[in-house]
Amino acid sequence: MTPVLVPLTTPDEVETFLAENPISGVFKAGTCHKTMQGFGVLETFLKDHELPIGFIRVVDWRPASNHVAARTGILHQSPQLIVFKDGEPVFDVDNWDITADALEPVFEKFVPARGEAQPAVAGNPAATTAAASAATSTVEPYKQLMRAFLSGELPDWAFQDRYINMFRDDATLRSQNEFELLSNLFGDPDAYHGGLHQLGAPQERGDLKQRVQELLSAL
Repeated sequence: MTPVLVPLTTPDEVETFLAENPISGVFKAGTCHKTMQGFGVLETFLKDHELPIGFIRVVDWRPASNHVAARTGILHQSPQLIVFKDGEPVFDVDNWDITADALEPVFEKFVPARGEAQPAVAGNPAATTAAASAATSTVEPYKQLMRAFLSGELPDWAFQDRYINMFRDDATLRSQNEFELLSNLFGDPDAYHGGLHQLGAPQERGDLKQRVQELLSAL
């Protein structure tokens, strides 16, 4: 079942969402791959649990983000997940700390499994449709880049440079499987931030063209 995702663009929308959903979560999306990774972890729990998620694109919907911080007293971070019960925060986690180990006990304690009794999610169906559209993942930019490399348009170093910068700046809400596929090609892009030498030569992790072809086939 597709998780319920509701965009929260204003303080009023935040208040409405929390009032209509006794158990809910607010996910603040940033502007880099940490958002992609964090949402990927969250998505694995949403498959089996009934937790409506209000998501805030922090750069675009800053008033909503600021309202959540002021309302809860929780220092803003992105990505950030806050779980609410009856309108009050009961859990929050940020950045790389959004892990399966961190979320599992919280979901077990507060969030009903799918099929258990849970108040119906109220709200605007159009908003949910807009959320689904906003959260839809696309890997086409990666595919185009990989095809250009495989056709010989880009040398190894240029491909590595473009790929890792694309990945590091990617804040798309992706599944954990998609995140892992994309991240496995070159590993942690933060290690790359100081310069290409930190990753080593593109070929050091095996034949690059073969790995790229395998990834392209898997996406």
